[in-house]
Amino acid sequence: MDWESRARRLADAHLRPESRWWAPVASVPRHLFVPRWFERSDAGRVIRDGPADTAAWLRSAYTDTTLVTRIGTVHADLAEPGTTAPSGAWPTSSSTLPTLIVAMYRLASLANDSRTLVTTGTGYGTALAATRLGSDRVTSVDIDPYLVEAATDRLHAVGLHPHTAVCDITGPLPGQYDRIVSTVAVRPVPHTWLTALRPGGRLVTTIADTGLVLVADKTPDGGARGHIATYKATFMSARHGDDDERTTPADTVWDAPAGDGEIVSTSRYPLLDVQNSWEVRSMLELERPGIEHRMGQNENGGWTMRMAHPDGSWARAEAATRREPPTVHQGGPQRLWDALEDIRDRLNMWGELPVYGSRVTITPDGRTTLSRGRGWTATL
Repeated sequence: MDWESRARRLADAHLRPESRWWAPVASVPRHLFVPRWFERSDAGRVIRDGPADTAAWLRSAYTDTTLVTRIGTVHADLAEPGTTAPSGAWPTSSSTLPTLIVAMYRLASLANDSRTLVTTGTGYGTALAATRLGSDRVTSVDIDPYLVEAATDRLHAVGLHPHTAVCDITGPLPGQYDRIVSTVAVRPVPHTWLTALRPGGRLVTTIADTGLVLVADKTPDGGARGHIATYKATFMSARHGDDDERTTPADTVWDAPAGDGEIVSTSRYPLLDVQNSWEVRSMLELERPGIEHRMGQNENGGWTMRMAHPDGSWARAEAATRREPPTVHQGGPQRLWDALEDIRDRLNMWGELPVYGSRVTITPDGRTTLSRGRGWTATL
């Protein structure tokens, strides 16, 4: 099986040869860390078995894409090939696309002697860090005992022996580190990270349910200061048990917007696919966390966008085309569409939103505040 040439092509496509990350990407056998994964099909996400189709295995493993390996409580490794993921379940583990792993490590400014904590998943990101820094400088943690065991075995199989541990990333950490790089999202930054960071150490993570990458350095008072990177990324939220515990809007909330609602209005703006609009989505999540979005074309050719919140708030916007202002219906305790329009007003007036490039201040107890200019702050 010629995986080496594919790994080198992956490295060549995204990194310069003099990059300190070229050799790890070119030499780590990613396919060994992802023997099975979920792949989208007309029937949903279906488990693919790598050894049963080595051409597809190598093609998927050495493409710069994320491979989902666990959905809900179903491990791709432990279920039969061809099994379809449970309907409505969220992805709970994956092999992150290689360029994003490298980007997170670069934002962490890893020095050759940096003792670094990373998150495990399949173990591929751990392998890149251990290849670059040496196994003795890398600790890899995950809340899932199976993932830690499987990743440890695969790391040993390729000659890497970092310290691995079963650990809730939001709780106490098993050591002291110069860098913490989390490829699971958190909100807020756990105060235990600050305890585990050495003086002057750096943490890099993403804010849950946003596209915001947070970079912060530990300060002498035990807190940290930094910024939101201009790089956009999103990761699965940290979980504390066997499944994703997020609270989602009930079916009755999604079904409610069939009527007129409590307020009916005409929007100032055309429909926006918020889920795929990084800045707007991130800003809305900071100010009104927990909103989910659905958008699609109707049988008559028109478009409908829906917003829903676990507290029972909802909004429905309808238009014949994506260009014209929609009719908006809202109900429940919050006015979700009004919150969205306030953000779009700001974007329209200033040409940008304050989230990317904002300053970050973290107190020793983990209170995390974003700010930019004199007029905008958001506390997680």
